[in-house]
Amino acid sequence: MSKRAVVLLSGGLDSATALAWAQRQGFECTTLAADYGQRHRVELAAARRVAAAHGVRDHREVSVDLRAIGGSALTADIDVPKAGVDTAVIPVTYVPARNSVFLSLALGLAETLGAGDLVAGMNALDYSGYPDCRPEFVRAFESLANVATRAGVEGTRFTVHTPLMTLDKAGIIRLGTSLGVDYALTHSCYDPSADGLACGACDSCRLRAKGFREAGVPDPTRYAVHA
Repeated sequence: MSKRAVVLLSGGLDSATALAWAQRQGFECTTLAADYGQRHRVELAAARRVAAAHGVRDHREVSVDLRAIGGSALTADIDVPKAGVDTAVIPVTYVPARNSVFLSLALGLAETLGAGDLVAGMNALDYSGYPDCRPEFVRAFESLANVATRAGVEGTRFTVHTPLMTLDKAGIIRLGTSLGVDYALTHSCYDPSADGLACGACDSCRLRAKGFREAGVPDPTRYAVHA
């Protein structure tokens, strides 16, 4: 009998690959997408497409409006930077406490479902220096999960799987390709056009395009300006 896992699914390249990895490991996956007031809400439709393509029978969306907090180009009236990727600094596309919030929501769902495994697509190499995409954050959250929940106190051991953590974008794309991920279904751009075209200039577009080039895999992304 397969084990159940809750997979955070944004609709982007990384989370789609993480879902495919979890299914290959034999997990029965419930996917969770968050509508957090992000300017690129088109990713929610991408998450639904990816979940359907992978045969997920239980895909859920939760709303938590992080615009009330702001502090990010994704949730406030701040321009998305398009001058290039600098992983030495934390960019304004960092959303304060976002992954803490997302993993907490996934943890609550996992506890409700009787699941002990969470899966997320963080990676430390290509993620613009975000502190909540680093291994130390994931391990700290895992420790928290095991002392802050009824299930954890009663003996469930929660594990946060981040199978992409040490891969660069090209490595993620190669892995996903080997697992049958259709990247044409995914969306990564932080500042898409009204008709859903990727801008081609934001950090996320640049990292995505660079990953496809380095992986030697055709990039199915529709860019307004080629990244």
